[in-house]
Amino acid sequence: MRNFKIVITIIHLHSKYQHLKETLESIILDFEASGKDVTIGQRNVIKQFEVNGEAINIKSFKIPNAFNSFVYKYIRKSKAKRSFEYAKKLIDCDISTPFPIAYIENTNAFGLTTSYYISTHVDYDFDFRDLIHKPLFPNRKEILQQFTAFTFKLHENNINFLDHSPGNTLIVEKLEKQYDFYLIDLNRMRFETMDFNKRMHNFRRLWLSKTMVKIMSETYSELYKTSYKETYSLMLKHSRAFQKKVNSKKLRKSGRKMRFSKN
Repeated sequence: MRNFKIVITIIHLHSKYQHLKETLESIILDFEASGKDVTIGQRNVIKQFEVNGEAINIKSFKIPNAFNSFVYKYIRKSKAKRSFEYAKKLIDCDISTPFPIAYIENTNAFGLTTSYYISTHVDYDFDFRDLIHKPLFPNRKEILQQFTAFTFKLHENNINFLDHSPGNTLIVEKLEKQYDFYLIDLNRMRFETMDFNKRMHNFRRLWLSKTMVKIMSETYSELYKTSYKETYSLMLKHSRAFQKKVNSKKLRKSGRKMRFSKN
């Protein structure tokens, strides 16, 4: 439980949701005791609420330490504010993400205490992790091809999504083997020119197998107008390097050799 007495300092709402100001303030004041748990993590908590017949998600960020508390109030934008602003930028680029409703920051003289990001709830069918753990997942190849085109669109809009990892893309199945992709956990992004190396490096956190790299590099090379061999080689290189780095701790603990997946 959080020990801070919540006194709302800043609530910034999207223009479409100005009418919910008092309702959202009331929810935040009773956040600990209300709502449906979606994610209860060591760092952040996400709960679902229903407001005027619409499902919304509220992400409560971990209370920062004294140093970060000062930074987030006086020097750098908070994670909640960044999430809100980045969501708006994504939507402006026609890239799907749960619609940003508001962000809330509570502060005292020393800095930021608690903060919240509020967005619409998306009823999704599965996320990218299913494609990793289930090699026989229905329409897996088509989904990977469309996801690659989705990532290409990010890159073409000069968006470097630093947390482009398996749990941060929600997938909605439509008709005729068509899929929509929604980005979540948005507070770490850079808006910069994406050269070829940065683009391939951006795939590294997705924990791709060799088969997935093959499918995705084929699609990306066609879109980017570069050779399949070069695309495959660089995407595989960054994927391997990241996986080896993450696995190194496990290797030291278990002493077992971990192999790069082929599926």
